[in-house]
Amino acid sequence: MTALRQQIQFCVNPLGARIAFATIGEGPPLVKAANWVNHLEYDLKNPVWRHWIAELSRDHSFLRYDESGCGLSDWNVSELSFDAWVRDLEAVADASGLRRFSLLGISQGAAIAIAYAVRHPERVDRLVLYGAYARGRLKRELTPVQREEAETTVKFAEIGWSRESPAFRQFFTSQFIPEGTLEEHRSWSEFERMTTSPSNAARFMQVFDEIDVSDLATRIACPALVLHARHDERVPFEEGRLVATMIPGARFVPLESRNHMLLEREPAWKTWLEEVRAFLPAGRPAAFAGLTPRELDLLELIAQGLDNSQIAARLERSEKTVRNHITSIFAKLEVENRPQAIVLARNAAFGRKIP
Repeated sequence: MTALRQQIQFCVNPLGARIAFATIGEGPPLVKAANWVNHLEYDLKNPVWRHWIAELSRDHSFLRYDESGCGLSDWNVSELSFDAWVRDLEAVADASGLRRFSLLGISQGAAIAIAYAVRHPERVDRLVLYGAYARGRLKRELTPVQREEAETTVKFAEIGWSRESPAFRQFFTSQFIPEGTLEEHRSWSEFERMTTSPSNAARFMQVFDEIDVSDLATRIACPALVLHARHDERVPFEEGRLVATMIPGARFVPLESRNHMLLEREPAWKTWLEEVRAFLPAGRPAAFAGLTPRELDLLELIAQGLDNSQIAARLERSEKTVRNHITSIFAKLEVENRPQAIVLARNAAFGRKIP
């Protein structure tokens, strides 16, 4: 697999926490709502995450970030809460300059994605949810034994998250990738330890258990694709099916796997990729390959709705020079006028950055 290169940047959320984000690839923008076992630096080396990033950045400008409390973002923060994590996504989306994008939510990140899509319907054009739940464990109908298990899970994290021995973390690893090899289990367990602190891991789980975006899910206005492993051992299949039922018009795709995180070699991963690629906006047509870097920059401004004088001022060029570039662009794209160019450009994900 070829080397993955990313540019890591930082922004600050409304609570003053530094949030790390990175983009890989080119094409229509795809933003991933953060989930807790993430680390922008180590994701690229981890065998459980690497193929996700490689494939999703093949056809898209793929933006990821570490939520407050983990990864390269601040760990010692004033608030760890569901609302704080939604505000992390808001801060990253604003800092990236994206006007409109597709949004991916995995596991608890799906609830964050749902909340963001309802708060900012003008910015989300497609919603992809995998391993999703709208209700945390304590918001479901639990038996006394299941409730005790939820409490024990939090205690496991507090006691064993940072230990050299993977014995305590193996409990979580076996839920995320039960069909993983011994080496994949070892790698994932060590990765868990590097992503956050024991106290944060325990606090994350407490917040996860209390999540409830059931009402918000019914208000999603964009097209949505929900995928879930039929035998997921971390998030029950019925919870994913419930999410798809709640979201108006959502398409639901069951996957034959036990893994919460799909592994590259399993057929379910290939199915997941095919479904997601068919659902998300396609990459740019071949005609755009003939445009120079300057013409691509100019086309972005045209797609944002700027006129020639505004573009000339932005690029510090004369209006005559801008007109000449536009004539060249129209010829290469085989369009006759500005409205046609704008439609073509916006369909190819131009004009999505905030001017």
